[in-house]
Amino acid sequence: MSNKLHVLTGITTTGTPHLGNYVGAIRPAIEASKRHDVLPFFFLADYHALIKCHDPQRVQQSTLEIAASWLALGLDTGNAIFYRQSDVPEIAELAWMLNCVTAKGLMNRAHAYKAAVQANQDAGDPDPDKGVTMGLYNYPVLMAADILMFRAHKVPVGRDQVQHIEMARDIAGRFNHLFGEHFVIPEAVISEDTATLLGLDGRKMSKSYDNTIPLFMAEKPFRKIINKIKTNSQEPGEPKDPEGCTLFSLFKAFATPEETAAIRIRYQEGIGWGEMKGVLFEYLNDHLKDARERYDALMEAPKAIEEILLTGAEKARAFSAPLMKEVRHSIGIRPLGGQPQ
Repeated sequence: MSNKLHVLTGITTTGTPHLGNYVGAIRPAIEASKRHDVLPFFFLADYHALIKCHDPQRVQQSTLEIAASWLALGLDTGNAIFYRQSDVPEIAELAWMLNCVTAKGLMNRAHAYKAAVQANQDAGDPDPDKGVTMGLYNYPVLMAADILMFRAHKVPVGRDQVQHIEMARDIAGRFNHLFGEHFVIPEAVISEDTATLLGLDGRKMSKSYDNTIPLFMAEKPFRKIINKIKTNSQEPGEPKDPEGCTLFSLFKAFATPEETAAIRIRYQEGIGWGEMKGVLFEYLNDHLKDARERYDALMEAPKAIEEILLTGAEKARAFSAPLMKEVRHSIGIRPLGGQPQ
């Protein structure tokens, strides 16, 4: 086991990477991938994708787009371990073992499951579990396996995922109690600055709300989508409150403190919404232009990306295979009359 601090991040392969993904997960991942005082693990959560997406082409395309995005933005695959979840079979095996020590009552309290049940009840459906698959129900256990397999100390997540880290802690503690100290108890890391990046309609940017802004659009459609961002009816010249404004939220997420302060003054001076949208487009387009060119080139070279992911899987399995051997032995799945092979 490495003596470095293990940090783990993943993105589910169900959609096109958007600005919220970049600010909330990809950018911190890129920064962490260059740190030599930690061991960063970054993965494409394609098994998680199957919970909600049953379109094979979409899962494959999303995997390509997300991998290309991280690489185009500068992920250091020499220092970091970058892999596809499905290329590490020990994760699924561990998930089953964790299922066998996880209380159903714990899963009953999961936010996603409770929300699905509540939606059925609100709709007057006699079956509260209508549409609930075991994938959705057991999602926190698979996420625990992702984390515990690599003995992650820190897991950067949004606030909506904190409960799953708490569940992973509970599951790890239960397993350790029964079979010995195999797993690190992970901690959630939340970035307060990026927790509320807003989307086109003013709500949190999310694929669920269909309000995202794709990360690597060509310039013309990128300008068009920026112009679609919802604003209030205040006229140019009227002082405006930047707090709660989607345009300001997006600008602040990319800009320096000095640039943000300057824009805040322009809000006080009554900058018009059309002008502010132009400022935002120019700033973001300039910020992403070089990475967009690298992304476009990578999208034309999927075999090169596949090789990078398979190399990452080999590195990941250097951790997962020995741990699984250890865990299998501890639970009694081992050679008869001898030591583990």
